[in-house]
Amino acid sequence: METAAHSDIAALLSMLQTTGKNYDIAKIEQAYAYAADLHAGQSRASGEPYISHPIAVAEIVAGLELDTDSICAALLHDTVEDCSDKTDIAKIEKQFGAPVAQLVDGLTKIVTLNVEDKEEAHIENLRKMLLAMSHDVRVIFIKLCDRLHNMRTLYAKPEARRRVIALETMQVYAPLAHRLGMQKIKTELENLGLSYLDPIGYEEVKNDIERRYGQSLNLIENIRNEINEKLKETIPEFTLEGRIKSVYSIYKKMYNQDKSFDEIYDFYALRIIVNTELECYTALGIIHEMFNSMPGRFKDYISTPKPNLYRSLHTTVIGRDGIPFEVQIRTWEMHHEAEYGIAAHWKYKSGAASKEEMDKKLEWVSRLIETENGTRDPDEFMNAIKTDIFHDEVFVFTPRGDVFSLPQGANVIDFAFYIHSEVGNKMIGAKINGTIVPIDHVLENGEIVEILTSNGSKGPSRDWLTMVKTSEARNKIRQWFKKENRADNIEAGKTMVDNDIRRYAKQLTEAERGEMAAAVAARIGYSSADDMYNALGYGGLSVSKISTKLFDEYKRLTEAAQPVPTLEDLPLATPDKIKKTKAGNGVVIDGESGCMVKFAKCCNPLPGDDIVGFITKGFGVSVHKCDCPNVTAARNAPDNAGRWVSARWEGQNSQSEYTAVLAVVAFDRIGVMANLATTLADLRVSIMQIVTRRIGQDRVLLNIQISCRNVEHFNLIGAKIKTVKDVIDVTRGGQ
Repeated sequence: METAAHSDIAALLSMLQTTGKNYDIAKIEQAYAYAADLHAGQSRASGEPYISHPIAVAEIVAGLELDTDSICAALLHDTVEDCSDKTDIAKIEKQFGAPVAQLVDGLTKIVTLNVEDKEEAHIENLRKMLLAMSHDVRVIFIKLCDRLHNMRTLYAKPEARRRVIALETMQVYAPLAHRLGMQKIKTELENLGLSYLDPIGYEEVKNDIERRYGQSLNLIENIRNEINEKLKETIPEFTLEGRIKSVYSIYKKMYNQDKSFDEIYDFYALRIIVNTELECYTALGIIHEMFNSMPGRFKDYISTPKPNLYRSLHTTVIGRDGIPFEVQIRTWEMHHEAEYGIAAHWKYKSGAASKEEMDKKLEWVSRLIETENGTRDPDEFMNAIKTDIFHDEVFVFTPRGDVFSLPQGANVIDFAFYIHSEVGNKMIGAKINGTIVPIDHVLENGEIVEILTSNGSKGPSRDWLTMVKTSEARNKIRQWFKKENRADNIEAGKTMVDNDIRRYAKQLTEAERGEMAAAVAARIGYSSADDMYNALGYGGLSVSKISTKLFDEYKRLTEAAQPVPTLEDLPLATPDKIKKTKAGNGVVIDGESGCMVKFAKCCNPLPGDDIVGFITKGFGVSVHKCDCPNVTAARNAPDNAGRWVSARWEGQNSQSEYTAVLAVVAFDRIGVMANLATTLADLRVSIMQIVTRRIGQDRVLLNIQISCRNVEHFNLIGAKIKTVKDVIDVTRGGQ
């Protein structure tokens, strides 16, 4: 096994040895051998042995210069999830120690989730990863390396799966890399993601860049030589390098600004790397002396670093031929931070920042976990991630000169709650640069913000929930209402639930509504219906998230309440009352075939259903399902005595077509009707009629009359319809 280890991970071991760091090579080889044994016989979608993936991830991790335990965790990161019958976290801890086991656990998806849909499962896995990251930032470093290699090999997946993974990468992992300052990984993730989401657009921009660069090569070289000669006069040591902006950054600029590629000029940038901070400003002065600067395009991220540790000077100047280009100026230390972000300051590395400093840099993760503990809404959690973590920042000051960064678009209410819950709860107004402003004033860079408070304040207003930008402020406002107004919250939540179930066909009693609410509350993890009502009332849960579950409980309750009659319950007619004038479509009435029958439209019986006949006045026998609501309602009526007859199907393998109704509950989205019609056409099912009715704010009921052969055929059609996008539920209906 040792020889195999050296053979398969030779490149990794060679990389580690060239760093000069004191890696525990024996432990790394042991982790490889353990992973190789567990993954033996497994292959990736590309056909390569599965172990090639952990090795590749470990190589990317080693490129970040992380420690032995991180490399071991990279090699082992899929063993628990994909080989759970052979290993678990306890076994890994016994073999490799608690730190490695904790890293692997943080990287392992929650494989047994008590959730009811994939969206909730995805959110819970993301929440678990962020929580693990708050305890040990190495978890997210390894996860980003894992995602990077998956994106590099995504071509082997089916197209639909490629798009899902690429979209998740663009929405979560690339912004997370940006928030951590890991520019190199972020740029590659964005470019790879774009290549799968819009391959044509990606290739067009890429080809345009290559064309423009070829045409501008002489111009670019002349600018570099001119700057190089001028810098030599003042700065003894520096590095001058050119770079072209990434395909994705240009694509995004074209999309956001609605420009063609030929209208974008600053696709080229120069980077000057010097030894000291003073030399950064010296180089900036030289550049501004040589070229005219563009107004509003100078950014000093050295004096005011970004929250992700990024420090650099940015300026855009206009060349001699009138074409603008960007210049970035930084020290080597700043450059290393720009490439690797927080990984360059990781607290376990030699000479890195202290634990307290690192914890402060990762405070945003802890704040997110803390504020999001109060919500069970997956959409709310994802919105918080996108707003609080991945949004551009705005920097503002307190009157004492302290600087704070908030998401772009945040207002003074967000700022007040960012300072402290009590400041927000007691806020009565605010001043910007000494002038009183409305409390929904959107903050801008450089403003001095003063929050006005009063002990006589009655607390936040419910309107603030719709005004604030950050999830932290929103959750603190909710916590205030949760604590102060439980009785009102319960009443408000109960009204929301009652309004939602009022649209159902059968009106429910108070006891039935209470039973439904209690069942739904238990399903989503609340100890009582009142707790769920309270969450609805203070905004910790939205009624749209429980609407489908309420409908499920309604069906269960109403179906259980309907007694299913048997033939013994019905006063049957005598055979001489039955007309026998034409064929009965495969139905035997009271032992006789050839009777004149019609199928009741209220329940549309199909071969395979238990059926009963009802003698009509002049129209033969009407055939119903035994559990038809009309049978239940009419069986004891005095006028119907002696008009019920036994009925059965003559042959259930007949290829005859019968009428049935699909009752489809779906989200009211554009295209849902077309998707349903296409699916039925693919199944070669005839559509005879469609009747639609809105049953909620965002839901519609579609009664689709179709032809089918029997109950089994109908069930197969219904199962296929349930897979159609935006379909919530499919049942059998009547007319």
